[in-house]
Amino acid sequence: MFQGLVFFGQSVAGFLTPVSIALVLASTLVGVIIGALPGLTATMGVALMTTLTLKLPASQALLVLICTYVGAIYGGSRSAILLNIPGTPASAASCLDGYALARQGMAGKAMGIATSGSVLGTLIGMFFLALFTPLLGEVALKFGAYEFFWLAVFGVIISATLTGGDPLKGWIAGMAGLFIATIGQDGIHAYERFHFGSRDLAGGISLVPALVGAFGFAEILVAMQEKRPPVQVSALDSVIPKIRDVLRYWRTIIRSGVIGTFMGIVPGVGEDVAAWSSYAAAKRASKEKEMFGKGSVEGLMAAETGDNACVPGAIIPVLTLQVPGSAPAAVLMAAMLIHGVKPGPMIMIEAPHFVYDIVAMMLLATIGILIYGLTLTKFLVQVLRVPTTIIVPMLLVLCTIGSFALASRLFDIWIMVAFGVIGFLLRRFGYPVAPLVLGIVLGDLLEKNFRRGLVLSDGDLTPFFTRPICAVLFGAMLLIVLLRMPLLRRLFTRRPAPNAA
Repeated sequence: MFQGLVFFGQSVAGFLTPVSIALVLASTLVGVIIGALPGLTATMGVALMTTLTLKLPASQALLVLICTYVGAIYGGSRSAILLNIPGTPASAASCLDGYALARQGMAGKAMGIATSGSVLGTLIGMFFLALFTPLLGEVALKFGAYEFFWLAVFGVIISATLTGGDPLKGWIAGMAGLFIATIGQDGIHAYERFHFGSRDLAGGISLVPALVGAFGFAEILVAMQEKRPPVQVSALDSVIPKIRDVLRYWRTIIRSGVIGTFMGIVPGVGEDVAAWSSYAAAKRASKEKEMFGKGSVEGLMAAETGDNACVPGAIIPVLTLQVPGSAPAAVLMAAMLIHGVKPGPMIMIEAPHFVYDIVAMMLLATIGILIYGLTLTKFLVQVLRVPTTIIVPMLLVLCTIGSFALASRLFDIWIMVAFGVIGFLLRRFGYPVAPLVLGIVLGDLLEKNFRRGLVLSDGDLTPFFTRPICAVLFGAMLLIVLLRMPLLRRLFTRRPAPNAA
């Protein structure tokens, strides 16, 4: 415990430089703006910022990405409160009471409460991030090639619930990502596969262009199709909350923080489920149930605390098991790999201080949203007036430059465009994009460990099912698949017919 505090203090001190502080302020501001603009998600923001941090040192690059992630989840509450339009899916629950408060002339108060909940929720999640990550890291040290194989499969299977909807479509997208990961040379013998005579494809699909295309360019195509009009923003009152309004709901804050963190740790749940779960729990325990949905400060506090606590929670399985807890966390994990950081069971052995670096980054991001939430809200909401015709060309330029900058290959731009079209078509037909990208990220881990396990067992598949952790992962995966089948779900939920009189 004492050693952890020492590491944390060293991490915070290491980031207290003019360059790091400037990066925190800039990236948090970008995240808040992305979150505030309806249709631009935290996932897209982290993917886009990944391309702009390729030349930065790993610590500064991850600082930018985490600040963008935290800022985007927080920024979604701005448009939710003012316009009844959630800037991100995580802010949907905030619309219920936030917009109701705004219509009662208390928009400033609502945004102040949302800022307080976001800050406190992130702090609670940070505490569990620092507490649980080393513990889970010790358990994860028992993982071998067989366990890592099932962990990769489990990550793809659980990804079906990253964005909700039909799980079968999520599994199809995830399996497609695994297939895309096999394009190019295999990781053991460098044998070329599925390149169809193209020397560019023989080198494989680069992760950054695929990432930017699936999230960034696809968002551009969606925005062009919908032609979103500029919105009108009303005047605001004071955005600085009263301390008694915050302390009055301390039980709700703690409860929502714990729920949000737990939802983040569970792979595939995400910030939106954390917000709704926290909101529902607060309503059940509240003495003011009739106020929920009509302008309840407690309801807004619960939703904002829950979704922001989910952010550090979603990073816990990333660091310990290399399995993301949410769609933005999946992109963040990919960015870690791009920058040479290898999350997983060995993280507490190879770089024990890195976990506390992440906690320090979270703390700085929290300070950033607190500053912007209390001082620049009236200015930041004016960004909502910017028409799509101005935003789309700027995003297109950033996507193109970011895809080209990694290897200076024109082919990577075509990869970005191709995955943008694929991501757009997937959304049109109701398929989630996050499992596709997660399949690409986990494909290399799955294939290498499957082949390594076969070498160790001399071709015998038995150890993949008989080792204790493998059996648990396989059983959990099988249970998830079975419970998601419509036939079995109907059998479990079918009520007995009433006896005939």
